[in-house]
Amino acid sequence: MEVEFSKEDFLLPETKYEYLDHTADVQLHAWGTTLTEAFEQCGVAMFGYMTELEYVSVESCYEIEAKGDDLEGLLFHFLDELLFLFSVEPNLVCKKLDITKFDLDTFEIVCRCYGEPFELGKHPQGTEVKAITYSAMQIVQDADQSNFEVFVIIDI
Repeated sequence: MEVEFSKEDFLLPETKYEYLDHTADVQLHAWGTTLTEAFEQCGVAMFGYMTELEYVSVESCYEIEAKGDDLEGLLFHFLDELLFLFSVEPNLVCKKLDITKFDLDTFEIVCRCYGEPFELGKHPQGTEVKAITYSAMQIVQDADQSNFEVFVIIDI
């Protein structure tokens, strides 16, 4: 669902992710001072693997919802919803994600996704992400140190 937003005072977050080699696939490693930030960074990392985000402008905002049976399921479905947003109309490439609801009791996420439709010629074509996997998925939570990390293998 497309939502209204203001471009005034719009700041992009610091990059807190990297890509790790994995046999025939790639592993996303993202981190943050909160679990919410680690999830957001992981989503942006996925888009960064599909195209170079420096070429992406923030022109529109869509809201997605994801639910899971547990924390790993929530991460899986969150990334899967983002991949769906890219794969069908509006073919959105997200440069910023803002999770507005992160409920660990019901394992629900509501997220605002900021970016623009993918356009060949404007956006360099990276590697196609075919699917999110549960394989070797890890969620590391160290609240005492404000350190949260996620590791997700994507099928390319």
